[in-house]
Parts: sequence; structure tokens; C-alpha cells
Amino acid sequence: MFADNKLTEDMNEVRDFLLNERAKVLSDTEWRFRMRGYGYNLRRTDGGMEVARLPQNRVLGTLEL
Repeated sequence: MFADNKLTEDMNEVRDFLLNERAKVLSDTEWRFRMRGYGYNLRRTDGGMEVARLPQNRVLGTLEL
């Protein structure tokens, strides 16, 4: 999906983008809502935050928070 205005599937770039966006918001709920607008679905798991690409909901990886 898009991270910093370029199409990428590289989890390192996606992680950097997601964490930069997380710093701009006040809550996890707001962050997840914003990321859905960028085409990412974030779901909390025991291992961290699972990142999936929408609309297929294909898992790209997990962020350890």
C-alpha cells in the first residue's frame, strides 16, 4: 500500500510510516481509524499490532509495541 506517497509492501517502510502517524494522534482508536483511510487495517494481538492491507485484509506483518 501507500507509505509516504509511494506504493510499497516493504514492512520496514510501512512500520516507519505507521509509527510516524501514531505520533500525530491522541489514541489508538484514532490511529486505527486514520490508517484505514490509508488502506491499512490494524488489529491488536498478543504479539503486538497486526498490520493488514485493505481491501483484501492480507496480513503484511506485526508491529511490536
